[in-house]
Amino acid sequence: MQTSRTPSGRTPPSGTSMPATSTSRRQPATAIQWLLLALGIVAAGLLLVLPLAMIFARVAAGGWTLLVENLSADYLHHAFGLTVLATVVTIPVNLAFGILFAWCVTHYRFRGRRLMLALIDIPYATSPVVAGLCYLLLYGAESVVGEWLSGHDIQLMFAWPGIIMVTIFVTSPYVARLLIPLMQTQGNEEEQAALLLGASGWQIFRKVSLPRIRWALLYGVMITNARAVGEFGAVSVVSGATLNQTMTLPLLVEQLNNDYKTAAAFTAAAILALMAVLTLILKSWLERRVQVRQGARRA
Repeated sequence: MQTSRTPSGRTPPSGTSMPATSTSRRQPATAIQWLLLALGIVAAGLLLVLPLAMIFARVAAGGWTLLVENLSADYLHHAFGLTVLATVVTIPVNLAFGILFAWCVTHYRFRGRRLMLALIDIPYATSPVVAGLCYLLLYGAESVVGEWLSGHDIQLMFAWPGIIMVTIFVTSPYVARLLIPLMQTQGNEEEQAALLLGASGWQIFRKVSLPRIRWALLYGVMITNARAVGEFGAVSVVSGATLNQTMTLPLLVEQLNNDYKTAAAFTAAAILALMAVLTLILKSWLERRVQVRQGARRA
């Protein structure tokens, strides 16, 4: 049985423990540290918890009857369905794109690789409103592409396909940017070994590569889902915000608030808040699972 040793190489006396590493958690020791901790907690409560609590409080203040009436509205059902549709389509597209993109830039060296790594950050650097306007100018009825689409009875802008297109654009970097540093750290030695043993490309991906990145993929799904559900800027430009046709939940909240339908607006906002809370719960659970697995590997 091996015993722990001090940096000088000597074994510490019996009953003593090794000093904590710099990465270990410790409690605040000074008044300033306690003050900073208190300020952080207060800021989090005022900026994060209080707004969510106010949303649910306003919904509850209207009473059960009004809540049921708002939840039964057709426009709310349509907006919720369109939001879910955009999210359900966006997530698998981003998963496929993120895996392919990360695989290419981490496993191969080719001319233009640095350019691809720069281009993947365009949705980060571009305002969603500007992105929506670009799509509108490219695929709108007044463009060359839009005229061709109209001639074939295909409508992308001011319809649900346009909403999905811009949602995919604004969320496209999330999965790729999570996988790239992970794949670079892991290397490709195991894939090369599997290839030498005669495994096919699909077998290598399914049995070697995918298990190594699955937690990052799930984390990417959580982030993509959160952004897709709450996307407002790009969607507002390409959708036209037509009630019961092209209005997602974020657009519906604004429209109801502008129409002074406060109770209905807070009901729609509460649905968005619940979806966000569920996403955060899944994200926290996923992070906990990753920490447990990392701790088990170190042990």
